Amino acid sequence: MRVALCSDEPYPVHAIVRVLLEERGHEVVPFGAIADGKEAPWAEVAEQAALAVVSGACDEGVFFCWTGTGISMAANKVRGIRAALCGDPGTAAAARVWNHANVICLSNRLLSGDMAREILAAWLDTEPGDRGAEGVERLRRVEARLLSSAP
Repeated sequence: MRVALCSDEPYPVHAIVRVLLEERGHEVVPFGAIADGKEAPWAEVAEQAALAVVSGACDEGVFFCWTGTGISMAANKVRGIRAALCGDPGTAAAARVWNHANVICLSNRLLSGDMAREILAAWLDTEPGDRGAEGVERLRRVEARLLSSAP
């Protein structure tokens, strides 16, 4: 699987996450500070990485910013992205099951290496399945209605 990995600022936890993904056999496609080590605006970094996911260039995404909130909000502006801000393994697994999230958003400030391992294991080991399919379809219809009526 190709994973878009992005952040607006460089943090040590990124190297841990990259290694975890690569150890599981995933190809990491870096964006923003993860690509070049320089700070970049979180909204634009999220947009670039999210577009890679919806275009099919990447299968999923792991996005970071200081709290994880801004990058999540920005990613969710891209049609077809279902980004979930997750601070624990249970939330990461539930985001897969109930929301079929294709992007996980994490906090640069709060995430330790140990918690990164636990959250990513829950995320990667949980298949979306059918349980959340009805809710995701309803979300797609809301998105289509709102985007068709946007100014």
